Formats: sequence, C-alpha cells, structure tokens
Amino acid sequence: MIFVSHSSISNSLLSSDLLLSIIEKQAFGVEYQPIIALDNQAIFAYEALSRFFDDDQQPIRPDLVFAALHDSPLTLHQVELAQKKLQLVNAPSGKRLFINLDQDSYFQGQQGIDADSDNTYVTLFKQFSSELVVELIENSEINDAKMSLQMIKSMGNHQIKTALDDVCNEHSMLSTMVLERVDYIKLDRLVVQNKENSSFLLLVNALVGYAKQAEKAVILEGIETPEDLEFARSLGVTYVQGFLFKDKFIKVRA
Repeated sequence: MIFVSHSSISNSLLSSDLLLSIIEKQAFGVEYQPIIALDNQAIFAYEALSRFFDDDQQPIRPDLVFAALHDSPLTLHQVELAQKKLQLVNAPSGKRLFINLDQDSYFQGQQGIDADSDNTYVTLFKQFSSELVVELIENSEINDAKMSLQMIKSMGNHQIKTALDDVCNEHSMLSTMVLERVDYIKLDRLVVQNKENSSFLLLVNALVGYAKQAEKAVILEGIETPEDLEFARSLGVTYVQGFLFKDKFIKVRA
C-alpha cells in the first residue's frame, strides 16, 4: 500500500485530490518505445516510460506527477518502485530494456549500510541484470552528478549497464566523470531540433567521436521524420528513437 498525505503534495501543480486518486487507485501504465538500430532498422531495445491516468482514463503528464511526488520522498519511492516492477514484469521478451530511475527515489530505497545489497532497486534489478540498462537523467545540480556516480558504481557492481540521458539538453550539466563511466549516451531531441546549427553540431560531433573511441553506443532521440533519420546517419550514431516508429510502441496498464 502507498501512503500519502494532502499536506505533502499541497505545492503540486496537480490538485491534491487528483494526485491522491492516481496513487490510491494505482492508475499507472507504461509505454515501451523502441530503440532502433540505425544500420538495419531492427529493434535493439525498448525504453519503458511511466504513464499516469485520471479518473476519466485520460493521460496526465508524467513530469507533473513526479514533480508533485518530490514533495514527499517516501511516496515518490513507493510510486517509482511500483512503476519499475510494472515495467520489468511486462517488458517485451528477448530485448534489452532501458528504464529511467529517479535519483532521489534510488537513495530513498537505501535500507542499510551497504549501498549495493541493501538498496531496494538493486535487489529488484539484479533479477533482470543481463537485459537491463538504467538511465540516469542529466540534471543541472552538482550534487546530482555525485549521486549519479554512486548509482553507476552500484549498478556496475552487479553487471547492470547504465545510460546517460538528456545529453545536450539546454537545462542539463555535462559531468565528464559520469559520461566516462556509462555504457550508453542518449542525445536529447534538442540535437535534432538544432540540426542546422553548425556551431552546436561541432560539440555534438565531438561527443559522438568520443563515444566511438571509448566504445560507447550513442542513441539519438527525437526522430520524427525520414529527414531526421538521415541526419542521424550523418552524425554516425548507433541507435535512434522517436515518434517515427510510433507504430511499434507498446502500451500496458496496471
């Protein structure tokens, strides 16, 4: 059971009644978006994305839900853990699975002294380690980078691969230590939106070049048109993701 109080979500952009209803009814879902190999257009993996619904079964923006949940760390952890279990149990078989993990929720799941064996998420993820990639969100806080490094170390101790998400997002901070330790680099959709910006692309090409030399795979997000796909080829990324492949999306409700 997930416990939450009205006072803990009073500052939310969502109404407290709506958020409470989502949590109490576990109006959760997951959308699996394919990650496509650029060389042969085959599905390499899926990314699991959290979904939430109101009483009329209409979707609610996940970022609004998670923003509200950050007012209550324990509730955030409970909802995030429920989402991860849903995503793992219903994942398409035979493919690698990318899942996002909130840093605050991860450390809320710490139940003892040992950062590896005593963490709720590590215990859960170990059951799926061979096919799992944990995505870390690249934020703008120095402390977030420190937490990411701890998470990468813990995952690596259990042979769980990691990815750095939102690279090149306008609100992100690039930590070279985090970048060096992850297995995958996910370029934000902003890269596609700025494909005519030659100065910006100097940086992007340098990141892709680094990834190739360091034997890290690069995933370009935000692919919506055949022209975007050709742009991805010109960059030399390994994989792509976006609404161009919407017919391959898989949706599951709790």
